[in-house]
Amino acid sequence: MMELLKNMLGLGPKVDYAELIKNGAAVVDVRSRGEFAGGHAKGAVNIPLDQLNANLRRFKSKDQVIITCCASGMRSSSAKQILKQAGFVNVHNAGPWQNVA
Repeated sequence: MMELLKNMLGLGPKVDYAELIKNGAAVVDVRSRGEFAGGHAKGAVNIPLDQLNANLRRFKSKDQVIITCCASGMRSSSAKQILKQAGFVNVHNAGPWQNVA
């Protein structure tokens, strides 16, 4: 149970987000537009969680590496699940956006 919670919050096995980004990963910040305007990771795209399903076509392919982030890791965990259910295979939950800043 604890491992599941850690993974949901982006606290699972360490991932080198900088390396993934360097190699072309998309960083998707799922906070509200107002939160995003208050600060975000360089190069991040803002797609609020409630608009994610309607914007799936914005991604290059189902194989594209995608890193989700938000304020705490809860919304980005939900975003990861939405993307996985839509068939995206390489999705990482970074948790708070500062983890990819």
